[in-house]
Amino acid sequence: MENNRVKKIYDYGQSIWLDFIDRQLISSGQLKKLIQEDGIRGITSNPAIFEKAISSSNDYDADIHKYAEEELSDEDIFYQLAIADIRSAADLFLPVYEEKQQGADGYVSLEVSPLLAMDTEGTIEQAQELWHAVDRKNVMIKIPATKAGLPAIQTSIAAGININVTLLFSLERYEAVAEAYLSGLEERVDQGKPINGISSVASFFLSRIDVLVDPILHEKNLQNLEGKVAISSAKKAYEIYKQKFNGERWEKLAAKGARPQRLLWASTGNKNPAYSDVKYVEALIGPDTVNTIPMETLEAFRDHGDPAVRLEQDLEGASSVISQLHHEGIDLGKLMQQLEDEGIEKFNTPYRKLLAAIASEKNN
Repeated sequence: MENNRVKKIYDYGQSIWLDFIDRQLISSGQLKKLIQEDGIRGITSNPAIFEKAISSSNDYDADIHKYAEEELSDEDIFYQLAIADIRSAADLFLPVYEEKQQGADGYVSLEVSPLLAMDTEGTIEQAQELWHAVDRKNVMIKIPATKAGLPAIQTSIAAGININVTLLFSLERYEAVAEAYLSGLEERVDQGKPINGISSVASFFLSRIDVLVDPILHEKNLQNLEGKVAISSAKKAYEIYKQKFNGERWEKLAAKGARPQRLLWASTGNKNPAYSDVKYVEALIGPDTVNTIPMETLEAFRDHGDPAVRLEQDLEGASSVISQLHHEGIDLGKLMQQLEDEGIEKFNTPYRKLLAAIASEKNN
């Protein structure tokens, strides 16, 4: 597999994680094969992924009945099912985690309940509960980048929990997320606790941006900008990343073993058939980043992707795209808030459906 296009991406400093998990993937040996042949270096999950996994197979039915006899709530049953899968996947990725640069990769992500997106204290409490329940050093707990999520991110980092910040759309919010990470590390240092084992990623969602913005551009006869806003935003985010994790403040933390909070490109499955099916992978390959991709995008890239470093190409063009939006009166901040609100609901809906499926199966 020397010519594997997916595996080649790692040569350019980017780690490919898989945005999918289910019990069959793990038990069949397919995940192990993806790690060995494609060089997959981590896994992300979300409520929609677990809803599909649990509702569309019988693999979880026996466990649902077992936990129902223990009189667990539907939500508690879900997390018991999810934790079992997360642990199994984390164990498979442990050799990746323990490579020479220990802790660089090999992470498996589990999300707090999407119903807590606006509940700071509830998020903090559940993040700690899940972290201790999974009990794997190569796990990340996912917390959304809502305003309520920001203090939860900082508090969780200060508590020594690996955090995957999710549902991140705007540059302004990304800057606040990076700040929460840095402040959490500083808070932990002030407590006299080690920071060398903590890892975090900031998951910047991409394809949904173009899906929302492209029709607006079309209406304004700005077709030349269609399909460019998400990638331009990602490139600007990477500029912020390089600023935040540089300089005196960062060097103090790095001297104590701190790791940068890497940018992770999420929502990278293309949703517009007019664009390449590997658009959001090819354009954003660059050092010290992660791309989490769905299975169909992984297979597409393996077949015809072109791995090369492009993340910092045409940064002036990326700046120009963002400037033109502002000049044309398109409020990107307002649109990104809309995406965040919709994103929360897109996770709430399958989460409620998932709990209903568990309730139904309990009674079968």
